[in-house]
Amino acid sequence: MSTSPSPARPRAIARWLLCVAMLVFVMVVVGGITRLTESGLSITEWKPVTGALPPLSHADWVEEFAKYQRIPEYQQINRGMSLGDFQFIFFWEWSHRLLGRLIGVAFALPLAWFAVRRAIPRGYAVRLAALLALGGLQGAIGWWMVASGLVDRTDVSHYRLAVHLVTALFIMAGLIWTALDLLDLHRDRAARPAVLRRCCVGAALVLLFQLVWGAYVAGLDAGYVASDWPLMNGRFFPDGVTSQGSWLATLTSDPYLVHFLHRWWAWVVLGVMILMARGAKRAGDRAASVLLNAAIGTQILLGISTVVSGVALWLAVLHQAVGALVVASAVRAMHSIGRRRSA
Repeated sequence: MSTSPSPARPRAIARWLLCVAMLVFVMVVVGGITRLTESGLSITEWKPVTGALPPLSHADWVEEFAKYQRIPEYQQINRGMSLGDFQFIFFWEWSHRLLGRLIGVAFALPLAWFAVRRAIPRGYAVRLAALLALGGLQGAIGWWMVASGLVDRTDVSHYRLAVHLVTALFIMAGLIWTALDLLDLHRDRAARPAVLRRCCVGAALVLLFQLVWGAYVAGLDAGYVASDWPLMNGRFFPDGVTSQGSWLATLTSDPYLVHFLHRWWAWVVLGVMILMARGAKRAGDRAASVLLNAAIGTQILLGISTVVSGVALWLAVLHQAVGALVVASAVRAMHSIGRRRSA
């Protein structure tokens, strides 16, 4: 007796994708904690499978600690660190990597199940496979970033940190956009995927600049160069900007200039996101408008608070978390603007 294949299940797939997007959000937050606690270099090897288990005995911990003691961060900054202190920073890096593995499993296994059941709507299989591949690439990018801090320097490359963060946010955005397309398809079987309008492309680029320079601020510890606002150490344009060899290197590597650009470009982002929120409201999605306005307003306040607090850990973590929520809210607003009528 033969059984007919299951019909497409766009709502079920959408819900699954939103759950995975939430996991990516959590990973971005844990990544921020890992960075702010200087934990990112505590695991000096990349073992995608066997590395899932932490050290299980005192001897294992001593061996792992010995590996960390061989890298420049320990020798130049953390020399004399106790085993207990090492276990603390190890916990955050291990948790970050474990979340990455969990996200991989949470995406790959349901994807295979939906594919076998033929529940993936036409036109979405390639997109889902691309997201899976991008997730695998993100794991490699994470190790590429960590490897930059294991030999000749005491921290990771801020350029690689930016690639790692932006890729995570791009994956989250792709998951949310695809889920929204599928929810539209659930409501209307003739619905077509939304398109990214020209105005939204421009808005996305404005936001991308802010995200990249925010990652530079994090990687260069540029948040610490000034703790007053709106001035920087009593001046609008800060003293201390030093040429890094070229104008591009200076724009992307001088801590004072990177901080200056990040704090003032935020106001450009604010204006553009308000316009996106209005566009979403005109498109009939008032909730998207409210969410985006709330997220970007909160983020501006958190940015200022983080600076004047001297980069208090909890505020800096909240700043990164709400930054991810700004991305998610912007994706929803842009999707609403880009909805197309059924054919």
